[in-house]
Amino acid sequence: MKPKNRILATVQLTVFFLLLSFSAISQTELSGIVLQKNGTPIYGANVYLEGTYDGTTTNEKGGFSFVTSETGTQTLVISFVSFETLRISKPISEMQNMTINLREDVSSLDTVVISAGTFEAGDNSKVSVLKPLDVVTTASALGDFVGALQTLPGTTTVAEDGRLFVRGGDANETQIFIDGIRVFTPYTPSTNNVPSRGRYSPFLFDGITFSTGGYSAEYGQALSSVLLLNTVDVPEQEKTEISIMRVGGGLGNTQIWGNNSLSVNASYINLAPYNALFPNRNDWEKPFETLAGETVYRHKFENGLLKVYGAYDATNFELTQDDINFSEGVNFKLKNRNFYSNASYEGRLKNKWRLETGASYTLSKNNVGVIEDDIESTENSVHLKFKLRKNFSNRFKMSYGVEQFLTDFDEGFVNDEFDVKYGFNNAISAAFTEADIIFSKKLALKLGLRGEYSELFNAITVAPRASLAYKVSKNSQLSLAYGDFYQQPFSEYLKFEDNLKAQKAAHYILNYQYTANNRIFRAELYRKEYDNLITYDTDFASFDSNFETNGTGYAQGFDIFWRDNESIKNLDYWLSYSYLDSERKYQNYPIAATPNFANTHNFSAVTKYWVNDLKSQIGFSYQYGSGRNYTNPNQPGFLQNQTKSFNSLSLNWAYLLSQQKILYFSVNNVLGFKNINGYQYANNPSPNGNFARRELRPATDQFFFVGFFWTISDDGKDNQLDNL
Repeated sequence: MKPKNRILATVQLTVFFLLLSFSAISQTELSGIVLQKNGTPIYGANVYLEGTYDGTTTNEKGGFSFVTSETGTQTLVISFVSFETLRISKPISEMQNMTINLREDVSSLDTVVISAGTFEAGDNSKVSVLKPLDVVTTASALGDFVGALQTLPGTTTVAEDGRLFVRGGDANETQIFIDGIRVFTPYTPSTNNVPSRGRYSPFLFDGITFSTGGYSAEYGQALSSVLLLNTVDVPEQEKTEISIMRVGGGLGNTQIWGNNSLSVNASYINLAPYNALFPNRNDWEKPFETLAGETVYRHKFENGLLKVYGAYDATNFELTQDDINFSEGVNFKLKNRNFYSNASYEGRLKNKWRLETGASYTLSKNNVGVIEDDIESTENSVHLKFKLRKNFSNRFKMSYGVEQFLTDFDEGFVNDEFDVKYGFNNAISAAFTEADIIFSKKLALKLGLRGEYSELFNAITVAPRASLAYKVSKNSQLSLAYGDFYQQPFSEYLKFEDNLKAQKAAHYILNYQYTANNRIFRAELYRKEYDNLITYDTDFASFDSNFETNGTGYAQGFDIFWRDNESIKNLDYWLSYSYLDSERKYQNYPIAATPNFANTHNFSAVTKYWVNDLKSQIGFSYQYGSGRNYTNPNQPGFLQNQTKSFNSLSLNWAYLLSQQKILYFSVNNVLGFKNINGYQYANNPSPNGNFARRELRPATDQFFFVGFFWTISDDGKDNQLDNL
């Protein structure tokens, strides 16, 4: 090699080694170990410098090491499935021999859920005890929300009433909300021994939350329970639904255009043809007739959703009922007109805030005639609500809200001797706040506080509430809940006396829940303590009663629920049992006693089976309620006797004539149990000093239903099995 070339090669080799040496000197090794909170190594976690290709994964001991040429302050990212991604920003020179602990991702599906006192139904809930479909496929429910919920633990069988009685509470102690906004008159009006029904069709709803106690601070004016109904956010397709029934008919339609959609549902029910075919114990001069319609309009904004809901129904009937004190019976007639509307908006704001706001208006008019007495009442009610919510992190969430309730109630009473008017105006202002604190996937806490001011009573109430949940295993958890709950006296008292104060209940709940493989088991212990209940000194609440709020009481017991739609193919069933021990000293009770709407034992069994060869869903519901107290004036004591137990077995059959046409049959109390709701005693004794009595039986022992349901939809597949 020539000297010149030898020199050039030597220079090049020297430069190469210098550069290699410089590169080695300028690179830095990053190292450490990645652990779970309990010290267990995490194998396979991704560890890298943000914005570079420098990184690695952890070994079986959780260790990692890699080199980088980056300098200065950098961000090290550590991520692994089911754990929160961690970012560490500091100088590269300090990223050696690190010990890194990852926290569990509490937003994952297996995170603990606060469930004490609450049953959820909906496709978006983590744990659904009921599905929206169950409301309308339960044989005993007859398409009524309340009828389906009466198969859940915590409810009491009061067959002659039809409303929700929860854990020893009067039906007025349960409040119903649509899209978070209060419904002031949720039931159709009725008369003695004829059950009411919920006003609202399941056609427009897709989510239900039923709280038997311990519910959120967001909801007030309910001593025992709240039922939350959510309308469909965005319909999947346009469709028309037609129903032809033995008792009437219905028509529904959904239209979609752009970001807008409109759903309309109308129905007409007339029991005259049914009563002609199946006479009952009442003498109907004007059989039950109702015309109802409801609609939901939706508009989807870029960052939110507006829903406007409206419902109107008109009910009319007249009948004469047997009465032991009137040989010719008691004539009762009723006309009711009810309008309810609400508007709600939910959307995203800046900085991760969410806004939920809405308003409702109710107008209800009743014209009632009882023998020679005429009673006319009008209720105007408004609910305004504003709520802000923010997820500060996956582990901490806060909400704040204010509400206003306004009620104007007027009633006129006219007969041959009296022409008087009663009524009241009440305004309730409320504020609430609530925090969700998720310590880990196993432990979560909800703290809430609600304050209310009653203009009528010029009084403030403050109600703290708290719930704690702990996951004891992969599929099971324990929950605790405590809360104070206040409710204004009911209109039947306030129309006569407004110098009262809010009634109070304190809830204590312990809940265990197991969920796995399409099976769910719940067991719940509870105690509810009442204070400030209404008392009066006459046979019935009236203008000459002396009203006070010095009543007390308690309700305690346990509920058990089991649901399984996995063990047997095409079979879905649930079982529920409730034990209730309750006493009250309220109204005109001379002593503390178990009220006549509370029974000790309640049991329900619901089964649904799909028979593919018959293209049919067959179901049955069995309900049992132990006897309820009544007062026998022929014996010493008060509410000292009990009726016989309540039993009812109901069957239904939905047959698919084609994919979109269904023939539906159902029979309530198919075995014809002779249930007795109670007894009516004569006002005066016979010459031998004995008070005569008669049984209070249902108007009919059985109810038969036949209907044809036809759906016309874009995809040609949708049918109304969801609504049956």
